[in-house]
Amino acid sequence: MELPGFAVAVWMFVCLYASVVGYPNGKVREACTSMVPCHGSSPQLSPEHTITVNGTEFKPGDNIEVHLSGPDFEGFFIQARDAEHLDSPAVGSFVLADRRRSQLLTCGRTKNSAVSHTNKVKKKDIKVYWIAPGDAPKHVQFLATVVKKYRIFWVKIPGPIVSQPDVLSPTPPLHATSEAVSTSHPVSYISKPFSASGCGVMKFCIRNPPHCDPGSASCFFLSFQQEESSVFIEMSGPSEGYLAFAFSHDQWMGGDDAYLCVNEDHRIHVSTAHLKERSHPLLDSENALEDVSWRLADGLLQCSFRRSIRLPAYKGRFNLDSSYYIFLADG
Repeated sequence: MELPGFAVAVWMFVCLYASVVGYPNGKVREACTSMVPCHGSSPQLSPEHTITVNGTEFKPGDNIEVHLSGPDFEGFFIQARDAEHLDSPAVGSFVLADRRRSQLLTCGRTKNSAVSHTNKVKKKDIKVYWIAPGDAPKHVQFLATVVKKYRIFWVKIPGPIVSQPDVLSPTPPLHATSEAVSTSHPVSYISKPFSASGCGVMKFCIRNPPHCDPGSASCFFLSFQQEESSVFIEMSGPSEGYLAFAFSHDQWMGGDDAYLCVNEDHRIHVSTAHLKERSHPLLDSENALEDVSWRLADGLLQCSFRRSIRLPAYKGRFNLDSSYYIFLADG
């Protein structure tokens, strides 16, 4: 079936990620937005590691010593962000204190805006220096993801908040947690499972197995419903980690427009991404989605959102008035 103004050529059930692997060399740019390692498990709740700094105030151009320490760990990922908007891109740049154990990464448009490990040799502490940019926000908070070993890790451990002189203290709570990064729009909770009502009439639906009930714990479900200049999308399936789909111009992964619903410690992060060849999705720093909702219950991970048919301001988003192949994935 083909909805007016929104066409889907065919669908395939494949793994969106080329493989679920770690990054022992620290090249973790795919985690720039979420700070979540692709290790196929949920993060720990109570951090064992701490972040300290050598000052609480800064002016543009100043450098602040940042120290991450705790029990033996293999990997880490450090960023600074606007303390009042923790889902915003990384702020400022870093300078290394130990090039053997740490390396600089570029997240978004800011060069050297993150630091990660160079190998999985166990370490107890890491020291780096943060350089405040000329357009720094009033309050900046340091965040760290720490990997003790492959399936034991903590995401966005909250560090100290540093502020420019003569500004009021930030209004709490501003600290990070192991929950998901919020989207750019308000997120609500889905009160009941999705329905197949309207499939083939009001909306285009994909179900696996065919004709299964979206409320069933064994049913993968994806639907698209056009509403004037936007499309409302529902995605559901029995997954503990993530569900995802991608629009593609052909039957091969690469150059695709992807959408992910990721369970991070029983909170759902809905994001857009770009697939480059058979590699991990490159998460977008900006979210073009609206009316985001999610539900995690009865063995089902569900999310829904709306996006405009055309998004000229967002690079990598395909127009939804053309025909595409669809890739589905879970994990």
